[in-house]
Amino acid sequence: MTRILVADPDPRAQQSLEAMLSERGYEFGAANDVQHALEPVHDGQVDLILADLSLPGGGGMELLEKVRAANPGTAVVLLSAFGSVQDAVKAMQMGAADFLGKPFAKDQVMLAVDRALEKTALQRENQELKIALDDRLRLDNVIGSDPRMQAIFKTVQAVADTRTTVLITGESGTGKTLLARALHQLSDRKAGPFVEVNCGALPESLLESELFGHIKGSFTGAVRDKLGKFEAASGGTIFLDEIGTSTPAFQIKLLRVLQDRLIERVGDTNTVSVDVRIVLATNKDLEKAVVDGEFREDLFYRINVVSVEMPPLRQRPLDIQPLAQHFLHRFNQEHGRSVEAFTDGAIAALIQAPWPGNVRQLENAVERAVVLCHGTAIDRNDLPATMTEPSGAVGMPASAPNVGPPLPLKEALVEPEKRIIEQALTFCDGNRERAATLLAINRSTLFHKLKKLGIR
Repeated sequence: MTRILVADPDPRAQQSLEAMLSERGYEFGAANDVQHALEPVHDGQVDLILADLSLPGGGGMELLEKVRAANPGTAVVLLSAFGSVQDAVKAMQMGAADFLGKPFAKDQVMLAVDRALEKTALQRENQELKIALDDRLRLDNVIGSDPRMQAIFKTVQAVADTRTTVLITGESGTGKTLLARALHQLSDRKAGPFVEVNCGALPESLLESELFGHIKGSFTGAVRDKLGKFEAASGGTIFLDEIGTSTPAFQIKLLRVLQDRLIERVGDTNTVSVDVRIVLATNKDLEKAVVDGEFREDLFYRINVVSVEMPPLRQRPLDIQPLAQHFLHRFNQEHGRSVEAFTDGAIAALIQAPWPGNVRQLENAVERAVVLCHGTAIDRNDLPATMTEPSGAVGMPASAPNVGPPLPLKEALVEPEKRIIEQALTFCDGNRERAATLLAINRSTLFHKLKKLGIR
């Protein structure tokens, strides 16, 4: 449960705020001075403090400074009946989540509370993500023995501390998201948030609101102001995945952000400046999309400042075994197993497989093998059957004899595609989201194919 502390010596202010907060179901506490307000902060028991600027024992500014030093994950909103513009500016510079004048309206307080909690939740999520990713980010120097990967690492290290926009291209499953996170982690912005947005997973109307935010009443369902991902990523990095799926209207708005670092919330006429590093990724050929009129040429040149192409796994055979060993170690820990190694036959099968799903498919194959393996070593029989078929073509049937003219390609591929999708759904126990990940396509594409092929 969210815990909020009201640090205000005025009993009426405490009662008023308690009434507002209790309607939302927040856990509530009170303190009359700086010393008592700091006690639960040191114990990590407070998510947000609403503090009066003239709080006895040093004042709200001193409390803010001590809270930022003791527990930066606790947000502070300052309240004052006599605060000046200078006080508000100083408070925001010191890290206050907001500054409100007394008397305040209920909507003002709840909006400030919502914004502060939303930002701290995002910061907490990013901190947990950084910890979880540490092992993977350090692994790059081990698994990237392929010369093309080494060249990519050098490029990333060269641009990490700049604000240069980076475009990461490559097939699905090659590790574009992981590289974007590594780029952020190596930069001087690593203490700031890393915010990821999958542009292909949201319709345009929601995407705009998600990225730029909106104001209350700007559309049906906008019951309060919402902070956009660009503002949430301030001081850090925003990663726009599947940018090739974006619409022309959205591309125009993104172009302005790239040019001026200014955004407009949906329904608002005011502009907001954002300090954010932008990294984008796509599995589409954007140059072809420009020629076909599907992607703006001026936006393409704006985002193609530094371009990194992730090579498919089939072009990195030397990296397959080290990657597999890394996944083996990780999934042993996650699933409580003690599988020690791969047999020579299993390694040979892994190296010979075509890997259309790239590193993501290898990761899934190793996880499956770790879970199903009954011995201490993974053998060929523990790998997906489609990987060990003599034809070597994952998910594809053996060649049929040539008994006449071939069908049109579109018709000929319907049945194999249907079998592959059904096989993925069976492997994932009917979970469509996992099946989409296994097939290296987005969820909306899978749903479209299920409807088209009549798969239930």
